Amino acid sequence: MSTQPAERRDFIRDMITSDLASGKHQAPITRFPPEPNGYLHIGHAKSICLNFGIAQEFAGARCHLRFDDTNPSKEDQEYVNSIQEDIHWLGFDWKDKLFFASNMFDFFYECAVALIQKGLAYVDEQTVEEIRLQRGNVNTPGQASPYRDRSIEENMARFEAMKNGEIPEGQAILRAKIDMSSSNMNMRDPVLYRIMFAEHHNTGNKWCIYPMYDFAHPLEDAYEHITHSLCTLEFENHRPLYDWVIENCPVPSRPRQTEFARLNLTYTVMSKRKLLQLVQEERVSGWDDPRMPTVSGMRRRGYTPAAIRNFCHTIGITKMNALTDVALLEYSVREDLNAHAPRRMAVLNPLKVVITTLPDDTEEPIEVLNNPEKPEEGNRTVLLTKEVWIERDDFMLDPPKKYYRLAPGRTVRLRGGYCITCTDYKTDAEGNITEVICEHIPGTIGANPPEGIQCRAAIHWVSTKHAVDAEIRIYDRLFTTENPDAAEDGFLSVLNPDSLSIISQAKIEPALATVEPEFHCQFERLGYFVADRRDHVAGTRPVFNRTVALKDSWAKKQK
Repeated sequence: MSTQPAERRDFIRDMITSDLASGKHQAPITRFPPEPNGYLHIGHAKSICLNFGIAQEFAGARCHLRFDDTNPSKEDQEYVNSIQEDIHWLGFDWKDKLFFASNMFDFFYECAVALIQKGLAYVDEQTVEEIRLQRGNVNTPGQASPYRDRSIEENMARFEAMKNGEIPEGQAILRAKIDMSSSNMNMRDPVLYRIMFAEHHNTGNKWCIYPMYDFAHPLEDAYEHITHSLCTLEFENHRPLYDWVIENCPVPSRPRQTEFARLNLTYTVMSKRKLLQLVQEERVSGWDDPRMPTVSGMRRRGYTPAAIRNFCHTIGITKMNALTDVALLEYSVREDLNAHAPRRMAVLNPLKVVITTLPDDTEEPIEVLNNPEKPEEGNRTVLLTKEVWIERDDFMLDPPKKYYRLAPGRTVRLRGGYCITCTDYKTDAEGNITEVICEHIPGTIGANPPEGIQCRAAIHWVSTKHAVDAEIRIYDRLFTTENPDAAEDGFLSVLNPDSLSIISQAKIEPALATVEPEFHCQFERLGYFVADRRDHVAGTRPVFNRTVALKDSWAKKQK
């Protein structure tokens, strides 16, 4: 069964269709090539949906998962594992097409040797500062390195010495010999290899030289016979180097690089470096903190794979960089959960209601629809008792106009149950309301109140006798401004201090206490919630995260 929504065309799919029609390719082969130096975020999800989506849409197509693990100082097996888990959770599979750049190191080395033997690469032993100064800038041509004209034999010997660990780290690099006067800075004798004495998560200490991304990337694509190498727009200026490597190295195929716009979201940072900083400085609880834009964070918050896929489908694939409103993502989540999430009752800010006209031992079964959107899912039974919890906001002493909930002398319906009328209330020494006194109207379960009694609202409730205490975490946007990257004092200066509120004594209906982690539901009238996948323990410690409110509260605040 396809995980894609209804068909939507874009310039990449049109290009692939044209390539197939012309006979250039028999079937498209794409790849998703993350570097295992952090967790995947929503921007990666867009690329995943594109690359794996194409593999699902075209006959005979496939998509490879490739780990671009060429920098051992920043990579870790934890990231490798999390990336695979996130892709599977999103609904995609690479089957047997799992690749690691580190398993191609011999091939990369052979290609580097081939370039040296062609006179197209040389070992440069200048300092980093000297190389930087000689590169010039967009207005000034670069200057040739004094090592640029070394003989092939000398370059081969020095590159072998690099490989054997005979040269200290930082004292030699392998550079391509292209054009130091090129208007494209990427073509001014770019670095191909550097020395790093660091243990690799996959190859251990076998290598002490590692290829740069711009050298490894095209070779990986060629090695795997990728037909369409899809990258984000920041790699557009790198394409001439991509093509140069393919043209001058002994590669088994000739892939084609095409660029598309990356995803940028309001109230969000997408830089892995910045996300790592949030984690390391403990501004959040980890990579899977529900406020993070990581796939694991969104999963923990209660976002669904279908909602994320639908969001990526909605924003589409273009060549134009833009800032997408995070409200569109929240809308996709809300729409999916509205259709599929069962309803339950929970009271976050409890106020006791005593129904004096019910016997003390009342336990009346009330049938409530599990999901009004899907009546076929049937009812569940909740027990109505003499005392119930309601939301404190559902009672006011002096209500304004258009407030139809409970107030002295007013009548409301307890969801699925009786209509009740407020006859009195109690307060503490400070004047805070501690208890609301009501009477029920017999015969109003499933029926209208008698003529002359107005009942214009239904409120949710939980029996005080059967309620279970739960921890509820209310998450909000992590930043207070639309574009935190542009904050004058840095992105950390606009962190939202109210991005997490914890309610420790919320009251939930007993069935919610026994659900398993990642159970999604709507708390009636409050929003969509999920049992936390890390901290919720069924039957022992109920912990729920708010996924999204029923409405876009930020839009209301801005107005």
